[in-house]
Amino acid sequence: MGDPVTRQLGARMRVLGIDPGLTRCGLGVVDGVPGRQPLLVAVDVVRTSSDLDVARRLVAIEETIDGWIARYRPTAVAIERVFAQHNVQTVMGTAQAAGVAMLVAARHGIPVSLHTPSEVKAAITGSGRASKEQVGAMVTRILKLDDVPQPADAADALALAICHVWRGSTTARLNKAVEAAAHHTGRRRGAFGRSAHPPSKGQK
Repeated sequence: MGDPVTRQLGARMRVLGIDPGLTRCGLGVVDGVPGRQPLLVAVDVVRTSSDLDVARRLVAIEETIDGWIARYRPTAVAIERVFAQHNVQTVMGTAQAAGVAMLVAARHGIPVSLHTPSEVKAAITGSGRASKEQVGAMVTRILKLDDVPQPADAADALALAICHVWRGSTTARLNKAVEAAAHHTGRRRGAFGRSAHPPSKGQK
C-alpha cells in the first residue's frame, strides 16, 4: 500500500525519458513520486553511424529502446516534442527517431507523453530559456550524481524523465478532466437540442 506520504503525493512511477536523434538518441530512466526527489535507474546514448542508411539506423534505435523497455519496465515514456529547425535534415532524423520511440512504447502498451524543450527546462531549472549546461548541472544536482551525464543527450533524456515525474501525472489528470468536461457539455447540448422545440403560435 505504501507509506501515507507516497499515497498523498501520488503513485511511484518509473519513467523512460527519450531525447530523440538519429546520430545520438539519449535514454534515461528514473524512479520517482511527484513532489519528491527522483532516483537514477539508468542512462545511456544510442549512437548510429551516418555511413548506414536511415532504415538500418532506425532499426538499431528501435532494438535498443525495445531492450530498455524489456529490461527496466517503465510505466511511462516521455519524449521530447520535435520542433522545426533551420536544418531540415536534422529535424527529419529527429522526428523519425521520435516516431520509432513512440511506436515501441505503444507496442508495449506504455503511455507516451511529449514534452516541449521549454517545458522541460522550466521544470528542471525554473526557466524555460535555460542553457544545456544549466539543465545538465541541475540534473546532476537533482539526482545527486558525481558528474554531469555526457553527452548532453544523456542529460536531456534524464531531464525529460524528471519533468514527467514532476509534471506529467498532473498534466494527464488535467487533460482527462478537460476531456470529461467537454464530453459532458457536448452530451448536455445534445440533450437540449433534442428536447427543445420552438413554441407554437399562441403559446408563451
